[in-house]
Amino acid sequence: MRRYSICGAFFKVTLPVLELSEVGFHWPGRTRFALSLSNFTVDKGEAVLLLGESGSGKSTLLSLICGTILPNKGTVRVAGTDITTLSGGARDRFRAEQIGVIFQQFNLLPFGTVADNILLPLRFAPDRRKSAGDAKAAAAALCEQLGLPKDVFAAKANALSVGQQQRVAVARALIGHPPLIIADEPTSALDANSQAAFLDLLFQQTSAHNTSLLMVSHDPRLGERFDRVIRMEDIAQIERAAA
Repeated sequence: MRRYSICGAFFKVTLPVLELSEVGFHWPGRTRFALSLSNFTVDKGEAVLLLGESGSGKSTLLSLICGTILPNKGTVRVAGTDITTLSGGARDRFRAEQIGVIFQQFNLLPFGTVADNILLPLRFAPDRRKSAGDAKAAAAALCEQLGLPKDVFAAKANALSVGQQQRVAVARALIGHPPLIIADEPTSALDANSQAAFLDLLFQQTSAHNTSLLMVSHDPRLGERFDRVIRMEDIAQIERAAA
């Protein structure tokens, strides 16, 4: 948050949770792929749906936001920090603290328990663990809020149904209240009823803590549920050329 003075009066301005500015990136190699983006923001508590077809650069953009790759130019600010200025290890720690990720394939530890999977991010994020308070109690409460039965807490992830695995993935992203949730095509394998139920749960949890949500999808029918819908072609330019 910044304070500005106009005619002697001070005003507080809340900064975006996510802000990309003048970003350029290219994958080196035999086939050149380049992405450029002038400006993209997500405000605190805002739910944004990012639409794009396969090959439109969505995965590259998410990797830039999460800091797993760095742009060749420009800034990527998450919760006020320009992650392009951080070392690799510092970016890993920052990502664990500030971003909860819901992967398309869930990426659960198959032989870990539900508790193990939900609590995993807190092992790498001491501030997020502190925010969670009693971590096991917080994980159990999330399970209850997401409609998981009590006896599932000690179950192995590979013994769960697909719907249950999805809810565990959501709980893992939400625990400790990171300011930004990234959801990568989490509804692509669900039917319409399951999609609606999933989004109900996700919005209920993000709204409760004023958490920002950036969800990536190729399905425009989901748009009416979000505060804002952005298409990749409207914010980014992609170039492909043989080297």
